[in-house]
Amino acid sequence: MPPSGDGADVSVGGRCTCSSAEEESQNQNCQHCRRSNLPSSSSSCSLLSLESYPVQDYDKLWRIYSASVKGFTIGAGLKGGLAVFAVLSRLRRRKSLSSAKKGQMVSSGEDVVLALKETLRYGLFLGTFAGTFVSVDEIVSSWGGHRRTAKWRAFLAGAIAGPSMLLTGNTQHTSLAIYILMRATVLASRCGIKSKRFGNICKPLTWAHGDIFLMCLSSSQILSAYILKQDSLHPSYKSFLNKHGGKASVILQGVKDLACGNSVVNLEAIENHYKSNGIEIKLDPQMKVPCSIIHENQGCGAHFISFLIQAYKRALPVYLPVYLVPALIVHRQGLLKRPNTILAKGLLGTARSSLFLSVYCSSAWLWTCFLFRLFKRCNIPMVALGTFPTGLALAIEKKSRRIEISLYCLARALESFFTCMADVGYLPQSEKLKRGDVVIFSIATAIIMHCYATERDVFKSKYLNVLDWVFGVPLPPYETTPRKKS
Repeated sequence: MPPSGDGADVSVGGRCTCSSAEEESQNQNCQHCRRSNLPSSSSSCSLLSLESYPVQDYDKLWRIYSASVKGFTIGAGLKGGLAVFAVLSRLRRRKSLSSAKKGQMVSSGEDVVLALKETLRYGLFLGTFAGTFVSVDEIVSSWGGHRRTAKWRAFLAGAIAGPSMLLTGNTQHTSLAIYILMRATVLASRCGIKSKRFGNICKPLTWAHGDIFLMCLSSSQILSAYILKQDSLHPSYKSFLNKHGGKASVILQGVKDLACGNSVVNLEAIENHYKSNGIEIKLDPQMKVPCSIIHENQGCGAHFISFLIQAYKRALPVYLPVYLVPALIVHRQGLLKRPNTILAKGLLGTARSSLFLSVYCSSAWLWTCFLFRLFKRCNIPMVALGTFPTGLALAIEKKSRRIEISLYCLARALESFFTCMADVGYLPQSEKLKRGDVVIFSIATAIIMHCYATERDVFKSKYLNVLDWVFGVPLPPYETTPRKKS
């Protein structure tokens, strides 16, 4: 960062030229040893980078303790908030079932205990990650020199902190690890776009609608797997799709049989399913397209409208915690000053994202039905092609959220794709590497923390503010304690 005032003649490349022996005595007077007057979220310097604030001016142990506590708070807050809504949703579903009251109470108690355990695990995970990163950063800085290690210290600290994911339990989090790796790739590509050496190579990544294209690709794999091979999807994500896909398993099995070229053997089960809902239907064993299986006697357009209304009702409870929990954490100060504005934005975001999810699910059935009727056949390529344009629904979302959603779905799609490839024998299944998700996560966090330390402008301000708050770097542009006048 270029210095201000008449101090430009004593700096080279934005770095202070004070010798290490003179630094301690001159840091009160040298303008290059002081912190920037720019806000931390827009400044390119950081405590981890070359142009930094004197190390002796802050408490290292307090920084480690503070990062650990704040990391735990965010992990427990996010997971706990989602767990509360999940438990409430399960309780509401159980009330509608005809089961014994005592059995319901036991199940509800188990859900609460499980939610508390998951909340604690994720709190420990993020708290340990933050504390480990800051600890390694401070140790390496003390042993190797603050300036000499600035270019690689954050990369090393991020990689060492990555195995903190093991604290979440024995369950593999491959999708989460791939998603974080996708985020790291985006940051690295932004650094490449800025670079003179790699700028031309990374130029295609600046395509304005690349996020929607990624969503279409991801949708083709995810929704095809939802219909044809649900075992390739993560159990929690499979449950999510089964809920918002809105179709019973017997219906999906019928579509799968027809797409795979087999005769539909469960026609009677499908008819009984519709009959239990008050709909009489007689299915043709010689059918070529599964429209009557998907939406019984309704037309494709009428089914889209009715399904859209039901899907919107299912989507609202999903996005309430997505907007409410971050508002309590990220906008905690603004929430006290202007609660109406922030809450209104949260409600508008909830309504908009719910519309996206409902249109996404509804259009999946509309596009596949349209393609089946157009070509008068149903097979696996038709399913893959029919689910591709479903990703266009992402255009409903805010531009800032599109890349987040597309990368998340891309991570799920890649996990499903490689699982399918391994199941058919195209990929070897490694038995030695049991926690590959931890390795992927560690690589991703190393890249992200390196970018955070040296290329801060590739982050969006809202993420940068959260990272600054957790890790305590860079320090704010004003003095935390008043300096003594000489």
